[in-house]
Amino acid sequence: MSATPLAASKPSPWLHFVAGGLGGMCGAIVTSPFDVVKTRLQSDLFRQKHPVVNVVGNGASGVVMGAPRPSNLLYNFVETGYIIRDIYREESFRALFKGLGPTLVGVVPARSINFFSYGNGKRIIADKFNDGKENSWVHLSAAALAGIVTSTATNPIWVVKTRLQLTQGDKKVLGGSWHCIQKILREEGIRGFYKGLSASYLGVTEGTIQWVLYERLKRLSESMDGQGPVGRWVGMLGSAGTAKLVASLITYPHEVLRTRLRQPSVNGVLKYTGLVQTLRLVIAEEGARTLYSGLSAHLMRVVPNAAVMYSIYEGLIKWSSSRP
Repeated sequence: MSATPLAASKPSPWLHFVAGGLGGMCGAIVTSPFDVVKTRLQSDLFRQKHPVVNVVGNGASGVVMGAPRPSNLLYNFVETGYIIRDIYREESFRALFKGLGPTLVGVVPARSINFFSYGNGKRIIADKFNDGKENSWVHLSAAALAGIVTSTATNPIWVVKTRLQLTQGDKKVLGGSWHCIQKILREEGIRGFYKGLSASYLGVTEGTIQWVLYERLKRLSESMDGQGPVGRWVGMLGSAGTAKLVASLITYPHEVLRTRLRQPSVNGVLKYTGLVQTLRLVIAEEGARTLYSGLSAHLMRVVPNAAVMYSIYEGLIKWSSSRP
């Protein structure tokens, strides 16, 4: 396993915080509609109301009760487009940005904390345990630490975002966060804000895989001869998108489990109460394939999101390092 020395020019620790938050904010705004679709497809509440989407698109809604539902990946991408269309037609354009308020409130600190923890964590770990050199083990340790810190700090925000995205209609799309917070506090207490935290910790593996793979692909791209500035930039974008794609495909089921755990109660009854219980119940009632519900919308969101986020982050870091 190769090891590389740390860059001679060290960016200020706060720059990781600012660059990560800015990149996360831009990516979240651009890809918000896909996030709404993904959350609804992951939830059995939405699946009960809209069990089948007709590709032919009869009628205004494109929903045909009882028709066979194709399950191939290509159809899933088509289905995502139809759901976006139906949300726009039946609920309004604003509904495509449901949960964007808490998403931004969550994304900015989450990405800031994650990039801050990772960027500075890998330097500290390398300095203390690896003679000041980076390698894949340093990247893995820093990524795991950053994931745990980020998940713990921001879980309440994601619970509110999920609850908002599971409501249908155009009621208080961006202004309902406070009402949602009060409802959770009143009905579930403080513990309600930490629903899905166990699945979030399970999802730390996704961030770990993503960071390690991104670092390896980025170094491979940078080592290629004959690249100009544009080529290096394209290589970085490809590295970020590819790393997120692979990490998402490997770890996606935790996303579905986390959404189910964050669902509101129905008639005062919580259907999903624990990580293992949720996994068993989903497989028993809906089959293992359901663990990949919403995958197409998720990939359509997170891959370009990662490219935007990492490009802004790397750009600011390189700009800081090049300053005299």
